[in-house]
Amino acid sequence: MAKHSGSIAVALVVGAAIGFVGGRAMSPKAEAPSAPAAAGKAAAPVAQRPAAAGDQAIFNVPFDATQPMKGSKDAKVTIIEVSDFQCPFCNRVGPTVKQIEDAYGKDVRFVWANNPLGFHPNAMPAAEAAYAAHEQGKFWEMHDKLFANQSALTRENFEKFAQELGLDMAKFKAAIDSGKFKGQIEKEQALYTSRGARGTPGFFINGRLVSGAQPFDNFKRVIDEEIKRADAELAKGTKTADLYAALIAGGATAPAAAPAAAPEAPAKPVFVEIPAGAPSKGSPDAKVTIVEFSDFECPFCSRVNPTMKQIEDTYGKDVRVVFRHLPLPFHKNAGPAAEASMAAHEQGKFWAMHDKLFANQRDLTSENFEKWAGEIGLDVKKFKAALDSGKFKAAVDADSTYAGSVGARGTPAFFVNGKLVSGAQPFDAFKRVIDEELKRADAELAKGTKPAQLYQKLAGN
Repeated sequence: MAKHSGSIAVALVVGAAIGFVGGRAMSPKAEAPSAPAAAGKAAAPVAQRPAAAGDQAIFNVPFDATQPMKGSKDAKVTIIEVSDFQCPFCNRVGPTVKQIEDAYGKDVRFVWANNPLGFHPNAMPAAEAAYAAHEQGKFWEMHDKLFANQSALTRENFEKFAQELGLDMAKFKAAIDSGKFKGQIEKEQALYTSRGARGTPGFFINGRLVSGAQPFDNFKRVIDEEIKRADAELAKGTKTADLYAALIAGGATAPAAAPAAAPEAPAKPVFVEIPAGAPSKGSPDAKVTIVEFSDFECPFCSRVNPTMKQIEDTYGKDVRVVFRHLPLPFHKNAGPAAEASMAAHEQGKFWAMHDKLFANQRDLTSENFEKWAGEIGLDVKKFKAALDSGKFKAAVDADSTYAGSVGARGTPAFFVNGKLVSGAQPFDAFKRVIDEELKRADAELAKGTKPAQLYQKLAGN
């Protein structure tokens, strides 16, 4: 099954039985939580490890009256949504949240909580803008504006949205300029990540954690169970105003510590073929060859690109990078984008198109492919004819099939002289492997191996 690999920090302590963990697809119906913030220290009592669709572990998850909410305060089920305005998965789960509201009505209330992840530079400013709107009674309206314009979260647009919502602009601007809501946002982030919601989106349903953009049925199972639990509590004489507190009383204040990982066996190289004419940069005689399997619609593939540039700048002629395609099936625009990149490659402009595609991940359309082809100086007529003919589809499909045979089941995946580095790892993770491979290459060259034969020798062919 295709998987979506995230960053090195993505091994969520809370785990997931259904859905995504660290950006890897475990079920075709569930969407990945974005990568988590740094974990805090665990505190007793400790809950069992909760599944992504929600298990029986209850967390003591408080909230305060300043947080935005919708639904009856006497609802049987309280759902605390821990979210990030720049997270694509938080945006994607919006229709499911609406479906829950429609299905359960007064039995469910939603409470908003912020977790602006560090690698989303616009998430904190957007959260502050949302709370500045909340101060004037328009949080949910601003919430909708921000998610509808996720790729345009700028101060200029925050003010434009505020004006469209009829806010007092002087008050709105002053609130943002003062940073008055930053402390509250950071407080929420610290609280809910300490309870296990380290990725986004995360949902605490009467204290039970559901991680990721799960389908409606996964929420329904937990909500239905919680309505029964609420009914039982009310039957004991608990007042509706005290219901939520009663339901989370005695709950855990931290997730279970992850079991210690077994020591990793040294990675064995896997020989990864390099098709004739595959897009590459760097010398074929380089000491280190990195074969990258990637997907133009994958956010983690985009996120790792600055790291790849850092590798090129640091190692120069000692490293070459070869690009191969792995468009994941749940990214509907990734296949066409891959074909567009190869149509540009036919005219010697693969990397220029590569950069355009990653810079415009949310706008991967045929119209834009042609627009960018013109911008990078391609013969647009030839480019369009190549796309219309589907002449590169077979090559893209062959890359995808081959990727699975060598163990690249997620994106991005990198084979460094045949050694797999999976996910959008930081530079230091690559550096450690590359430095080891440079030593191996030097030793091989010292034996008399010719530079042209080096990759095959080191990758184990």
